[in-house]
Amino acid sequence: MASLTPFRPRSSRLLAAAAVVGGCALLVFPIATAAGRSAPSGGAGVQHPHRYPLTTSKISHWAVVVKQVAARAQPSSSSKVVSTLETVTGDATQNLVLLLDGVDGRGGQTWYHVRLPILPNNSTGWVPKSALGNVYEVHTHLYVDRETQTAVLKKDGRAVFSTRVGVGKSYWPTPAGQFYIRDKLTSFDNPYYGPVAFGTSARSAVLTDWPGGGFVGVHGTNAPDLIPGYISHGCIRMKNDAITKLAKLMTVGTPLTIT
Repeated sequence: MASLTPFRPRSSRLLAAAAVVGGCALLVFPIATAAGRSAPSGGAGVQHPHRYPLTTSKISHWAVVVKQVAARAQPSSSSKVVSTLETVTGDATQNLVLLLDGVDGRGGQTWYHVRLPILPNNSTGWVPKSALGNVYEVHTHLYVDRETQTAVLKKDGRAVFSTRVGVGKSYWPTPAGQFYIRDKLTSFDNPYYGPVAFGTSARSAVLTDWPGGGFVGVHGTNAPDLIPGYISHGCIRMKNDAITKLAKLMTVGTPLTIT
């Protein structure tokens, strides 16, 4: 079993400390974003409140949290608070959320239904548009099947990448559910994680006392002979040539489905 000692970056430009993520130490850093796009919303003549989807099987949207905000059970400032979203994660990275739906209210306020990076897994909440930055569009979706130990990336609903993977052992399972890619991680000195790693919103339900709260990662490996298999503390491992190819095809904000 590999050491769980956090590794260190080669460059001081990387902003954050190392964190143990679902059985693997990951270094996370701020995400570079592309030009922003406006999310769909109701136009003239649309009745309010107007609700519209922002994540489908082919196209999704995400945004960075630009100010601390309460995520609520319903799109209302008087609704029950589900969680509080900070502008940065515990590892000093930009905090981003996947947008599931939008609601334009009669008073002109827009709320977004977002997927939350909290336990229990698959939690969601509503936040006002004013707490988020530009909305970005993504056309990819990563699917991981724990039974067949396979990962498939689809773009616009069409498979563009597939590979065998290693997933969590029965007592450290990779959680099932709907998640999203939070970080793309590079420039670290530890061959155990391969050349590239992605941080996700999925969390281990059994390793919650680990630094960072037990977040699950998708990364390479220095033991390709173990793949496929039930081999990890919950993280999703793939061979280094596969994670390198995936890194060229998948961006942050990509939805992740684990079955």
